[in-house]
Amino acid sequence: MSNITMNINNDFETAKISFNDFREIILNDYRLAVESRFVSLLGRKEVLTGKAKFGIFGDGKEIAQIALAKVFQQGDWRSGYYRDQTFAFASGISNIYHFFSQLYANPDLAADTSSAGRQMNCHFSTQLLDGFGNWVDQTVNKNSASDISTTGGQMSRVMGLGLASKLYRANDNLDYLRYFSKKGNEVVFCTIGNAATSEGVFWETVNAAAVKQIPVVISIWDDGYGISVPNELQTAKADISAALRGFQREGEGNGIEIFKVRGWDYPALCEVYEKAARIAREQHVPCLVHVTEITQPQGHSTSGSHERYKSKDRLVWEGEYDCNQKMRNWILESGIAPEEQLLELEREAKDVVRQEQRRAWADYHKTIQKDLDEAILLLSKIDYSLVEIPLRTLQSLAEPSLKEVYSNVRRAIRDLRAVESPEKSQLLAWYKDKQTENHDRYNDKLFTDTPDSPLRMAEVPAQYTQDSPVVDGREVLNACFDANFTRDERILAFGEDVGKIGDVNQGFAGLQEKFGELRIFDTGIRESAIIGKGVGLALRGLRPIAEIQYLDYLIYAMPVLSDDLASLSYRTKGTQKSPVIIRTRGHRLEGIWHSGSPMTVLLGGLRGLHICVPRNMTQAAGMYNTLLRSDEPAVVVECLNGYRLKEKMPANVGEFTVPLGVAELIREGKDITVVSYGATLRVVQEAAIELEKLGISLEIIDAQCLQPFDSTHICAASLSKTNKLLVVDEDMPGGASAFILQEIMEKQQGYYMLDGQPRTLSAKPHRPPYGSDGDYFTKPSVDDVIELAYEMMSEYNNQEYPNLF
Repeated sequence: MSNITMNINNDFETAKISFNDFREIILNDYRLAVESRFVSLLGRKEVLTGKAKFGIFGDGKEIAQIALAKVFQQGDWRSGYYRDQTFAFASGISNIYHFFSQLYANPDLAADTSSAGRQMNCHFSTQLLDGFGNWVDQTVNKNSASDISTTGGQMSRVMGLGLASKLYRANDNLDYLRYFSKKGNEVVFCTIGNAATSEGVFWETVNAAAVKQIPVVISIWDDGYGISVPNELQTAKADISAALRGFQREGEGNGIEIFKVRGWDYPALCEVYEKAARIAREQHVPCLVHVTEITQPQGHSTSGSHERYKSKDRLVWEGEYDCNQKMRNWILESGIAPEEQLLELEREAKDVVRQEQRRAWADYHKTIQKDLDEAILLLSKIDYSLVEIPLRTLQSLAEPSLKEVYSNVRRAIRDLRAVESPEKSQLLAWYKDKQTENHDRYNDKLFTDTPDSPLRMAEVPAQYTQDSPVVDGREVLNACFDANFTRDERILAFGEDVGKIGDVNQGFAGLQEKFGELRIFDTGIRESAIIGKGVGLALRGLRPIAEIQYLDYLIYAMPVLSDDLASLSYRTKGTQKSPVIIRTRGHRLEGIWHSGSPMTVLLGGLRGLHICVPRNMTQAAGMYNTLLRSDEPAVVVECLNGYRLKEKMPANVGEFTVPLGVAELIREGKDITVVSYGATLRVVQEAAIELEKLGISLEIIDAQCLQPFDSTHICAASLSKTNKLLVVDEDMPGGASAFILQEIMEKQQGYYMLDGQPRTLSAKPHRPPYGSDGDYFTKPSVDDVIELAYEMMSEYNNQEYPNLF
């Protein structure tokens, strides 16, 4: 029956068990397959009847996923695909009750343990943190990184999750981290759909895994289509394992092991996964299992029908080769169980699913009903006709939702705006309390916000002595990294040219030789894999610094940063964290792709990461010291033209900290408050000297961080004195400068302190051309700052400051 393609000796041995034990295993597996299939069928009905918003299911993959779950051990990791419901049930990562609770978007973490209603169904996650933000013991759990909907997005973090096993095995100094590994014996199990293997992130990760020999088993669920697009239009040779043949390991070299097996062939699937898991676990060799002849009985999702694009012959074939039906036939043909026993098993399985679905719906309904009952009671006490419509609306709801409850309450509050009564006051008090509760339900945990948050780190000032040497800025960074690597064995650094030459600007110069290639190492040019490596390593308790060589190249890793890392805390309601530090450099240099400042992209796409923009390497070092002692992710953008500028070396270079989100007043003045950061800060400082000659005094504030921004409201305090505001940066117009303006005008109420129009000065709306002249005519120059500041004063007092032009 087996149709297995493999490239290793066939030395598989099954444990000797009795026939009765064997039969029980088979029937339990079939029971689970039937339950999971009925979950898919019933889940679709719940969407189509309006109880749930959208549904995506794992029907057609039940047997392969049951076989996969058999080799998934405590301590192992899953980085998966939103079709893995059977695997989640079989491994204990989730269950039917939690599945339906997620389908209904129950905001209670006890009901939807994966996301507290924040993700659509079939997006699984295990809780890695206790209620205080501390790591739980990963070695006694079966772990799952939180799923994301972006196809292929689960690939990148595989690099870090698997590399952690290699490091825990190879570095005895990490043995004390017993909650994270048992000598590197953990395997990462990654799953992906066949169509998503067309994406670059798949190839980038497979290549990187082959180079580094990552202990991963990648399962490709191949149903022949990507929604409606067949394999012939997706993949070379219409066969991903054939297309990957060049990656096949040969002899002692690196590479991967490739297996091919049919998705309805239960014995073959069990055999293949046993082999693949053993190779990955024992030899740390990546394996790829191409599972073919998968079907998708209900089509892609509840929003479409596969009958629209599949031929009649294909649909007939899918009915015949449905994996559950094929296993059922095999059980009957093999004499494992009679028809009557299977019918009873199937009936019981469906009853179990219905029972758990009803329990999940009842619990979700209780959440809504409590708020609904309270709202109706409060509104009914208000003796005004104005509340009649919202009250009757709430009383008549057949399928209430929290949206309906609060929309009607808010309407009543608006209608009662001119009414004063004790009953209205009770309603308002209740509503305000519920705002806090609903924030916890739907809006909290953008950051994990544990006691180890960087925002709670104590500030330790930099210390200097009379003998403190004046050195290149890069030497301050180098000394900072040296001290931290000495202090904490968990810290790693990697990226293009980071290892042997110590990065292109020498921040890690000599440190690979000192700390070894396990801790500071080079990577290929693969930005997504670099960030994914950092995400996975941090999930497993290590402290990675993932370097992207230039800020412009961070865009190539944005899907991983935005879809996975930035949303991780939020989408798991603070039950997972990945405190990776993204180190990069940017701002002014020469040319279109080496001097960009795409801060707008970061601010828009990376909510959930701290964004640090230090003005020099001492400030950068202080931020690294803060971040390496805390537990939230961040991007640190160093100034490209600052590495050789002279700075004093702090005596406590590895200990002093710069608090995140705290702006710094670096020059006092009386006429205009100028807020800037990074490289343009020096431009503003130079302009301030020239403006003094013109009788204009600038007060200069260094933002230091864009996320969070100026938590102590230094900008507002300065503006209350000068009453004029200029924001200078080198992002494109309407980017970070507009963000800063909103923060000061709205959050800090700076609007009320102005006596003139607030102004921004940014780069031109195109990337900077090559050369110093290109930089001068594209990015804010000293002359630009002088003239704009003068214009602001001229508008305020034209007699004293006559027009320049």
